[in-house]
Parts: sequence; C-alpha cells; structure tokens
Amino acid sequence: MQPKGLPEIPARTVAVARAAFPRGTLAMRLRDRLAEVFVDEPFTGAFGRRGAPGLPPAVLSLVTVLQFAENLTDRQAAAMAVRAIDWKYALGAELTDTGFDATVLSRFRARLAGHGLERVVFDRLVEVCRERGLIGAGGRARTDSTHVISAVRDLNRTELAGESVRAALEALAVAAPDWLADTLNVDELAHRYGERVNGWTMPSSKTARDRLAVVFGQDALAVCRAVAAPGAPGWLREIPAVAFLREMLVQTYYLSTDSRGREVIVKRDADQQGVPPGHRRLASPYDRDARWAAKGDDLFWCGYKVHLTETCDPPTEAEAEAEAEAEAEALPLRLITDVLTTTASVPDVKATLPVQAALAERGLAPAEHYLDAGYSSADLLHTAATRGITMVTPALLDHSPQARAGTGYDKAAFRIDWKTRQARCPQGHTSTGWYPVRQHDRDAIVVQFARADCHPCLTQKACTASARGARFLSLRPRELHETLAAARAEQATDTWKTRYALRAGIEGTINQALDVTGLRNARYRGLPKTRLQHAFSATAVNIIRLDAHGNPDQPAFTPRTSRLTRLSHQLATQTPN
Repeated sequence: MQPKGLPEIPARTVAVARAAFPRGTLAMRLRDRLAEVFVDEPFTGAFGRRGAPGLPPAVLSLVTVLQFAENLTDRQAAAMAVRAIDWKYALGAELTDTGFDATVLSRFRARLAGHGLERVVFDRLVEVCRERGLIGAGGRARTDSTHVISAVRDLNRTELAGESVRAALEALAVAAPDWLADTLNVDELAHRYGERVNGWTMPSSKTARDRLAVVFGQDALAVCRAVAAPGAPGWLREIPAVAFLREMLVQTYYLSTDSRGREVIVKRDADQQGVPPGHRRLASPYDRDARWAAKGDDLFWCGYKVHLTETCDPPTEAEAEAEAEAEAEALPLRLITDVLTTTASVPDVKATLPVQAALAERGLAPAEHYLDAGYSSADLLHTAATRGITMVTPALLDHSPQARAGTGYDKAAFRIDWKTRQARCPQGHTSTGWYPVRQHDRDAIVVQFARADCHPCLTQKACTASARGARFLSLRPRELHETLAAARAEQATDTWKTRYALRAGIEGTINQALDVTGLRNARYRGLPKTRLQHAFSATAVNIIRLDAHGNPDQPAFTPRTSRLTRLSHQLATQTPN
C-alpha cells in the first residue's frame, strides 16, 4: 500500500455532480466536510510493503460507511460506486471509472478484522468531532444495549452435533482428501452427512431422535480419534472445524464404560453428567463466537449484544436562542461516542467499566452517565464516583425476604456503627458477631444477632424466618454500603425520576441504527467481523446526524424508512414529562 488518502475530485466529476445535485447529497457533503476522517495511514500495518498497489483503504472505508448509511449489500455498494454520480464525487473518481469488484469489500473487512482495525474509522470520526468542539468530556451520556441475531441457523443440541461432524468432514475433504479416504468409511459418512442437518427432517419420536444423537456422537468420536491417531498429520488438529468438533464432543457427550467393559457414549444430561455454562456453550460450527441468551420470558436468541453510548447534553445557549427565534423546539446534536459488541451471554453489568474506560481514554468521560438497572452495582457506582462520573441508574434494591414482602424489618431498619463494628436492630438489641467474608467473589460482612435476644422478641416473625430464629445481615464494606444506601434513597425522589427520564432517548438511537443500518442482524460471522459491522453502523448513524445538524433546512436523510417508522423514531426520542 502506498498511503495517498482520498484522491482529488476530477473537475468534470465536480461539474456534473454540482449540476445534478445543486443542494448536494449526503455522500457529497460527507466528502466536503469530513474528508479528513478517511486517510490511509492508520491501515498501513495491515498491508504489505511490496507488490502491486491496491485500492486505498481510505476509499474502501468511505465506500463501507456509505454502504451502511444506505444499508446496501456488497454488490449494491460496488454498483453504486459505478453508476451514482454523488458516490463518484465522494470517492474522487472519474465519470468513466468502472469501479471495482464486490469481493474487494469482503477482503477489506477480513483484513481489518484480522488486524484489530475494526474501529479505526469510528474512532477517527469521534476524534474529529471532539476537536471541532461538537462533543467533549464532562457532559451527559447514556448507554443501552440490544440483541443481535447471528448470521447462522439456530440449532438444537442434536442438530449441532450432526452439523459439527458434517462441517469437520467437509473441511477434511478439502484439506486432506486422500487421508480421509484411507482412514474413514467415506461412503457411509457421505450418506449421513452429504446434506446439511435439517431440523424439519428430524425423527418425530423421542426414541429415534435420541438414537440419532448417539450416532452423531459415535461419528464425532471416530473422527476425533482418527485425527489424533499417531499416524495422522499433526496439522489436521489445527483445522478450525476439527477443533470445534472436538470441543463440541466434550460439551455435548459423556463417554463411559458399562458393567461389561463396553464403551458407551451418551448425550449429556444437565442433572447427571452436567453441561457447560452458557458463556462457554457452543451454538454453531460456522460461528464459534455466537452464544444463546435470554432476556425476560419472551426473548431468546443466538448471537451477540451491542451497547451504544451517545451524548445527551441539553442544548447550548446559542442553540436554544436560535431555536427560540425560529419558534421551534431545541434539538441538540446527539452523537454516538462508543460502541461495544459482546457475545450474547455477557450481562450488561460487565459492559459498564469497559464503556466508561473507553470514553475516558478518548477524553470523553461524562459527568453524568445514564443507564438502566442492568448496568448497575454498588461496586460500579463507587468506582465511577471516584473517577468523577455520576451514574444515574436505578440501584439494586434490597432483595431480603422482608424487603420483598414489604413488611417487617429490612436492612435499612438497622443502624450500623462501623467504628464499633456492631449493628442495632429496631428493638434496640446489639449484634454479637461481625464477620468479614467473601460472597460471590466479592468482599462482604455478615452480622449476627444472638438467639437469646431474638427468641423472646415480640417482633421476631417480622424480622427473620431463619430456622435458628436469629437475624443475620449481609452487608458490603462501608464505602459501598453507604454509596448504595444513598443511591436507593435518592432514586425514590421525584427529582431523580424526572432526571432519569433522559435515559429513554437512547431507545430512539437504537431504533435508528436498526432501521437504517440493519444492526439487529449480524451480516458476518464471528465476533471480530460483527464488531466491525457495529462500528461502521455507528459511524453511518453519526454521519447522518452530522449532515442533518449541518443542514437544518435539508430534508432528513431517511433511506428506506416508512412514515410510520419515522413517527416511531420521533416518539421514542421524546423525553416524557
């Protein structure tokens, strides 16, 4: 690669584009106002120093941003680079330029994902906006997540076993056909695995399905043993499909010996042989990063999760005055400042620190961070406060039986004396034990009251249901306990509820990303490429918003969006009174 950046726009292309679009288009204004975002230098590490030069990464990244802004496939994007005058203007191409093959885009994405450059364009755009004063540290930000469906078919455990064997055999048939023919019965395997394992053709009876699952397990074991045999080439074990088959075999099947010394393989049962936890359980041989997850009683999906963070500062004085003169509601610029993609099994609370750390690293740490309850914990509230970030989020409530029932004495009814390491109950009795412990891999304190005080107490039933008849309290260390108590007290006020209503606007941003860029469905397989998709989706949304903010008199850019969908977006972004 020879770093050159975006080529200069030919004079003839400028003349024709300006004549065709006197008011400009999104692509043209993107080139005129944000060309500095698209440069070659950040990509030099992913390209060789020798050989024939290819298309500049700056051009391909610009094409990819426009592709996501209009939700196009690779073929459609390649066609637009040939036939769309405004795209030729943005790319600096001659009117007679014949463009490039659509496969160039997939190879470009693979190169970015393979070198960890998925976020280069997004980070550069955010940095340019920060330098121009459009965003900065110390403001307000809000974060929320949504589920992303993987680009593979959903498989149950039996289908996963059969398809994993098939994928491994397909890979071996390409990599080592002679070895495969000499080692295994190809005719028999081809009869079972010549076609994809289809859920609609599974046996209708449970007995037949269980017998088929055992056959899949026996075949998987035979393939794994053949690959691991001393005479087999060692590199066969490194084939991704074969490695996946070996891991699937361990997760799905249990190998044992019966009373007659015969080897028996059975599908694992959660209660008997045990199954791996959700964050480790494989879901598809074609996307080993995809995971199953559930949210509530209605949502169950296989794939990923994406967390979007955007600014939500109130309008500046200048913006408010300008909007007041126009007798319209002030609409400040909202930009996505961070995008984080995880597997579906990662809970939201695990994303709070990475999001705040990424914002602080780019000089965009907010003074107030609005999140829902899934992102909150006592540790996170305290850690954020030490970094100058106030998390505006519902704190986790007391889940003791007394608090859930709404009667009796919950933790808030006890007075804690941290200096003397004692607690006093509402009836005036003092605790007799104070024990620092570890609970769920975190520090805690167990406070014990004497049975001699609890047994004769008239309010014992309202205080404890313990078999011992004595009350125990489980507390966090003092700083965390006081932080959590203060947060619980604050969130009960009307002022806090009015303030927290600002968080709801992030739903509109998620909806815009879903409808404009197709964020809900993963276009590619694997976590690195899915991260790339989400980074370019966030970039496209920012580009559209910047264009609308810089051209308030222009019609809003809403590609392929119905009037009903646009009304839904408007309602979602409105802050409730």
